Amino acid sequence: MSARINMATADAAAYKAMMGLEGYLQTISLNHIQKELIKIRASQINGCAFCLDMHTKDAMKYGETPQRIYLLNAWREALELYTEEEQVLLAMTEEITLISQKGLTEETYYKAKQLFDESQIAQIIMAIVTINAWNRIAISTHLPIAK
Repeated sequence: MSARINMATADAAAYKAMMGLEGYLQTISLNHIQKELIKIRASQINGCAFCLDMHTKDAMKYGETPQRIYLLNAWREALELYTEEEQVLLAMTEEITLISQKGLTEETYYKAKQLFDESQIAQIIMAIVTINAWNRIAISTHLPIAK
């Protein structure tokens, strides 16, 4: 695939707005591993090689294990590897990423309310929305994987 436009230069204002979301995500209550699990799972669903490469490397820098990364797309069959909070984050990530299927279900939202307050749920939703936007930018512009 040949590279396409560079969003940072083609529309600097839009790119700056996206970076504003990234800055906001640095302040939320989720820890680094939780944020990276969201980013990896959404990127798996969306098929974003650039983001998968970046966020699996980032997760490992934060101490994530290779086994949990390898099994992330089958996390429901490896529940013992993921905390209850992580399971809810992953379910939310899948349902919001695949919004046209069922959306964020009542069951998953109820589970989230048992573990997170409203502010944290809003933060989780914004983290999911943001990585989905980055996936769409990376795929649409053919961002190359770092060698």
